[in-house]
Amino acid sequence: MLTFETVNELTLKVTCTGNDVLFTKAGAFIAGENSGPKNYKFEKLLLGPQNNFAQAALGSLVRRVTGENIPLMKVSLNGSSTTYYASYGQHVVIYKLEMGETISVESENILAFTQDCDYSVRFIGCGVLSQKGLATSTLTAQGNNACVAVLSDGNPIVLSNVMSRNTISLDPDAVICWIGNGPCDPQIKADVSWKTFIGQASGESYQFEWSGGQPVTVIVQPSERRGGISIGID
Repeated sequence: MLTFETVNELTLKVTCTGNDVLFTKAGAFIAGENSGPKNYKFEKLLLGPQNNFAQAALGSLVRRVTGENIPLMKVSLNGSSTTYYASYGQHVVIYKLEMGETISVESENILAFTQDCDYSVRFIGCGVLSQKGLATSTLTAQGNNACVAVLSDGNPIVLSNVMSRNTISLDPDAVICWIGNGPCDPQIKADVSWKTFIGQASGESYQFEWSGGQPVTVIVQPSERRGGISIGID
């Protein structure tokens, strides 16, 4: 069994008891320790984490076409050990999924996940409005130990309307991921007027929005990706 913890907010600590498999961003390993000879090994995944070759090949093709491709590494853990993973000093956020729960996450923000997560890509149709593009990666819990570690550019904040049923609006370029039962994709709200075309835009012309009828938890980083479209007249 695998246990996820954070160390100083910037490192993922994975504790293994017994034999297990971990999937991480390629090159994310920074340290490890165990009794006796090293009992874990690394293997780059050429296609994907699926056990079925046809599904892995199809998944790889879809990720490449949609721009959601991420170099993944399989870590085979054979016995008790502790290993550590990080990526360029980014903050690490851990989330444990309930059975059937899905996390939708930008591929660049994935650090690691357990084999109890089903990994795929789904179209959301944001297009040129955001650097989040046309698709997003999804991880769905198919076991009792479905853990995901995601990366944030700075200390993130977490917003949830599961209890409050409030409407949540966010800048797509600051969103890391959203979690819910099923895809629970956001609506895209655009606020474009004549001022947008004469350089008087607010800089917040489009948002992701979840209504109170869409229970969701969203993790947001305190920085923005560069927007995918810029309209104006000097």
